[in-house]
Amino acid sequence: MKRLLGLLLMLVGLSAGCATKFFVNVDALSVPEAATAQKYVLLPGAEDISSDDLRFKEFCVYLNRALVSKGFVPAEGMDSADAAIFVSYAIGDPKEHVYSYSIPHFGQTGISSSTTYGSVQSTGNYGTFSGTTTYQPSYGITGYSSHVRTCVTYTRWLSLVACDLAAYRREKKVVELWRVTAVSTGSSGDLRQVFPILVAAVRPHLAENTDKKSITVTFRENDEDVIRIRDGDAALADKK
Repeated sequence: MKRLLGLLLMLVGLSAGCATKFFVNVDALSVPEAATAQKYVLLPGAEDISSDDLRFKEFCVYLNRALVSKGFVPAEGMDSADAAIFVSYAIGDPKEHVYSYSIPHFGQTGISSSTTYGSVQSTGNYGTFSGTTTYQPSYGITGYSSHVRTCVTYTRWLSLVACDLAAYRREKKVVELWRVTAVSTGSSGDLRQVFPILVAAVRPHLAENTDKKSITVTFRENDEDVIRIRDGDAALADKK
């Protein structure tokens, strides 16, 4: 029975497609004084990202929600900011994965037991028996059929790098305060769909360290942490 249950769970997983969860790998580094630079501005961190781009502006809404929830304060401009946070993001080209699997077929495999009912009639030194035998069939896997499935995945990426603006004004030197990256591979090729999940993944680790190693976290689109980033606290309150 344990084997049959395992096979059924495998089939459920196959029928669910490439993935129903979002697995995100997070890596964070910071210096001790990172927490003191609270007032920030968000700036594009790559040449192909413009501050006037509508997608950048949308992503900044999610990032602001995450940063404010961690105690950071949006600055009115560069002159009043303690840190400049450079925002980079990208999505890779689609990659096709082909794999094969087997589906078991169930049916009768034999006889598990039998029961006979009847009576004996005797005449002198002789006797006769008449009865009926009932057979209980056994069931199990009678064979397998092979199948091939194709899955397309995309790699989604977010990077935040916070630099000390006070040090830059004083020494004209770029000094990093903290950085955090999030990488996720899955079936969605829509970066706008996945971006709130990437932000929810990095939020607990802003200006912190992930203990000298990257960690993996798991989210679904309807998780509270994701809703809070994507739609705001008011939407989460309405849901409850």
